[in-house]
Amino acid sequence: MQATLALTDAPDPSLRAMLGEGLRIHNLGAAGYSDWRALAVVVADAANGETVGGLLGRTSLGVLFIDLVHLPAALRGQGVGREMIGMAEAEARARGCRAGMLYTITLQAPGFYEKLGWREFGRIPCDPPGNARVFFRKDFA
Repeated sequence: MQATLALTDAPDPSLRAMLGEGLRIHNLGAAGYSDWRALAVVVADAANGETVGGLLGRTSLGVLFIDLVHLPAALRGQGVGREMIGMAEAEARARGCRAGMLYTITLQAPGFYEKLGWREFGRIPCDPPGNARVFFRKDFA
């Protein structure tokens, strides 16, 4: 087989499925199982049911990965974020996860995650100048 490479900022949606399936097959052979599962917590406006925020992540091989988290400003500081993260952690534990991993940016909410028991394990400087990507982990033992 010969390969050609192409760079794009608009990948075909089928690429994610193809890559995921390739990793699933690899993990099945290497680990003897593949347990990748999506995980989401949806936050809706109680008045009209419209989705206004939430959490997207996944679990795989004993680890929860939190990929995206957003709450509108009107819902911050009311415990909604704490409950949302708690729901994701509880589901991860139910799926057999031993730990979780996420990253945020210093201009976002690293203090929020620290208050919930997540511990920083690394930083990478990013833009705008003076900011960093902050990597967190949490043991579920």
